[in-house]
Amino acid sequence: MSMHKDTPGNASSLPPSDPFILAGKGYRSRLLVGSGKYANLDIAQAATEASGADIITVALRRIDLAGDEGTRLQEVIPPSRYTYLPNTAACYTAEEAVRTLRLARELGGWNLVKLEVIGDKQTLLPDVAETIRAAHILVAEGFEIMAYTTDDASAAAELEAAGCVAIMPLAAPIGSGLGITDPAAIRRIVEQSAVPVLVDAGIGTPSDATIAMELGCAGVLLNSAIAEARDPVAMAQAFKLAVEAGRRGFLAGRMPARGSASASSPTKGVLSA
Repeated sequence: MSMHKDTPGNASSLPPSDPFILAGKGYRSRLLVGSGKYANLDIAQAATEASGADIITVALRRIDLAGDEGTRLQEVIPPSRYTYLPNTAACYTAEEAVRTLRLARELGGWNLVKLEVIGDKQTLLPDVAETIRAAHILVAEGFEIMAYTTDDASAAAELEAAGCVAIMPLAAPIGSGLGITDPAAIRRIVEQSAVPVLVDAGIGTPSDATIAMELGCAGVLLNSAIAEARDPVAMAQAFKLAVEAGRRGFLAGRMPARGSASASSPTKGVLSA
């Protein structure tokens, strides 16, 4: 099966007043999901469909896209229907990441890719300096980079200046399920960025995804929270609704936070006892 590059979402179903645009292409869903950690491909397929996601991350160093018939990811999550987002999971240097994405482009023609360079095997936190170095190389070669990074605003600004099409700060360490540990940091990145900001890593519950969207994020990427749930398909549905609810809430504009009570009933014209 051929690998189709950067398949866009169905533009006819985009909300006309709130399109989700990445690197000039429109997508229906603001939820991006991973393809790993599932017990089997049948569950992966069902959960992916239930999530409503258009974009699926694929760790090329961990998944054999050319495996035996019946064991290949592209048979159950076809690239003709979904946009594959190759990523550089398990890369620890800029050179490794660059080499991996060059191979990805040769294999599938992909230009839209997720860049992550890990600092160490224990924490799996990003190596910001190596990520920025790789970003400069890859952008110069025509890649459209979605960059996984820390929740540091200065690092996000450097990645945007390097030409990345999206910034992906972590909510918490990869696979931790701790949720958004520093909402103020995520908000700062959203407010300063001219490119989409998507929370990536550490999401544990649908409410975490809703919070990310309420902070103004353009989207959420997650894997473990669905794949490791007791019922991955039901959890995928829950995350779909959570992302939609959070986005609607953000656009609606929350009420002001107050330090004291404010009566919801009128005080004028109230009959005295």
